[in-house]
Amino acid sequence: MKILVVDDEHDIQPLFEQRFRKEIRSGEFIFVFAYSGEQALECLKDYTHEAVLILSDINMPGMSGLELLKNIKQKHHQPPPVVMMITAYGDSDNYTRAMELGADDFITKPVDFSTLKEKIKTIH
Repeated sequence: MKILVVDDEHDIQPLFEQRFRKEIRSGEFIFVFAYSGEQALECLKDYTHEAVLILSDINMPGMSGLELLKNIKQKHHQPPPVVMMITAYGDSDNYTRAMELGADDFITKPVDFSTLKEKIKTIH
């Protein structure tokens, strides 16, 4: 399964690679990282129909995660990939807006990787 992780914090890549080391080694998950909403859209052009799951931070400079979500759900292939929003702010406004825009799930930081793995396995 190809997973696109979108977050403006570059330290997210080694964190995911460490927490999913076994799944990456076995080829179960292939992670691609984008550091902005704009970069994520470029990745999606390259990986049309391959990115099954997108994990996106909400608060990023430039295109926010919510703007990215709206773009993905409106303009990308059918069926659109599963999109889980990740935020340090578990406020109800962000949650409501994300769900209105078609988010499939909402995760708060710090990410509980055990829970995230279980959620991913339900998609896989």
